[in-house]
Amino acid sequence: MSDLADLERRAAERAAARAGGQDRLSGHIVCDGLVRIFRTEGVEVVALQGLDMVVDRGELLAVVGASGSGKSTMLNILSGLDEPTAGVARVAGYDLLGMSARRRLEYRRGIVGFVWQQTARNLLPYLTARENVELPMRLAGRKARGRALELLDMVGVADRAGRRPDQMSGGEQQRCAVAVALANDPEVLFADEPTGELDEATADEVFGALRTVNAELGVTVVVVTHDMNVSGQVRRAVAIRDGKTASEVRRSARVNADGTEHHVTEEYAVLDRAGRLQLPSAFVEALSLKDRVRLNLEPDHVEVRPSADISDNSDMGDKL
Repeated sequence: MSDLADLERRAAERAAARAGGQDRLSGHIVCDGLVRIFRTEGVEVVALQGLDMVVDRGELLAVVGASGSGKSTMLNILSGLDEPTAGVARVAGYDLLGMSARRRLEYRRGIVGFVWQQTARNLLPYLTARENVELPMRLAGRKARGRALELLDMVGVADRAGRRPDQMSGGEQQRCAVAVALANDPEVLFADEPTGELDEATADEVFGALRTVNAELGVTVVVVTHDMNVSGQVRRAVAIRDGKTASEVRRSARVNADGTEHHVTEEYAVLDRAGRLQLPSAFVEALSLKDRVRLNLEPDHVEVRPSADISDNSDMGDKL
């Protein structure tokens, strides 16, 4: 079985081939100051408050956040299911702000694929797995049968090709849904909580299928999830809180003295264009931070202290 580093390398190679060269790898998905406001009966709810995010072509990215953080709103905008109120949202060269209905339909049919959390929303119940994958291709006038079986094999459910959804497990249905989402060879695959209704072992199988299609096809994959432990399965995970990007977890390979590799996971706070960042809630609670804080600029770091006066010989544990 291929390890994570090998899958990431293959994904980058396939992405470069799709892009026609390495110089076109960056900025496949761009969110800049993205805002979404919902208005209902005179009440305004700000779901996204100036979200910034850049995803490279061929990247497998996890977007993590609690319920109500804005992650699903962001995904609906990027997949063409919703329109932003303001800011920049661009995917594969498509500007999603003010896009015409015809352009939006073209975008949703050919540029992006989507996997829902609820398995029943991904597949037609009266069609077999193969027929579900073939349907989008037939509607687009493309050759279907051979490609459908190839995709089902790629996600590990080729032996379920002749079964209807009610004859498959939840994990098999979700892997089949990934194949359906890839039927028309999209540039980007979005998945909204694709493992939310599955147990841990089955969820790992679905996530493994996403890693495989990312590596084999070079398709950019963005997975929205509430599972904070998913960072161990991807190179980069972005956390969203209160409608903004709050932090990133990056996983990289390091070479040991004996030549073997090990993976290092590091977490970073995200600094926006105005120099603002969100402190982790655990830090805020530990020091009872509120309203305002004191900042001290040191040669190689910035100290953040509670606003109350602190003597020079105070406990260094009061610093972040």
